[in-house]
Amino acid sequence: MPQPSGAELDRIRARRQELRERYLRPPGERPPTTVQGVHHLALICKDTEETIKFYQEFLGFPLVELVENRDYAGSNHFFFDIGNHNLLGFFDFPGHDHPPFMETIGAVQHLAISVSADQFEAARKKLEQAGIEYLGPDRGADDSMYFRDPNGVGLELYREDLGVFEGERLLDY
Repeated sequence: MPQPSGAELDRIRARRQELRERYLRPPGERPPTTVQGVHHLALICKDTEETIKFYQEFLGFPLVELVENRDYAGSNHFFFDIGNHNLLGFFDFPGHDHPPFMETIGAVQHLAISVSADQFEAARKKLEQAGIEYLGPDRGADDSMYFRDPNGVGLELYREDLGVFEGERLLDY
């Protein structure tokens, strides 16, 4: 993806600062959220078994349910435990020809998943042993590894506690 020019970059940065000043409230002044959290993120997969093998067998996210999609007969709807009472869900849509993954407006750019330092290193070894390309700690983001699942979904394993971003606590609960 091409980077913006110097003048465009200055305009983008000025706009970001304007938005921060207008909308970002100090922690003590923020209202409480109106939701309990993410119940599940639902993504589309091209192959149910391949997706189960990748998430459960390779990454270690336990499969906790596999049922027929209530809205589309013959379609699978399945969920993985991604910790802290959060679920990662998938649908398949047999008989539909889906285009390959594309990074565009409305698409998921990546899903960042918090992992321990030990899990981070174990995942890096598994990725290397499996020959899966990743962008990792050696590229300036010491606490992140980026790669794609078999469906093209971008994943980030982030060696940071939940509610913390680049060492700064964003959430106080």
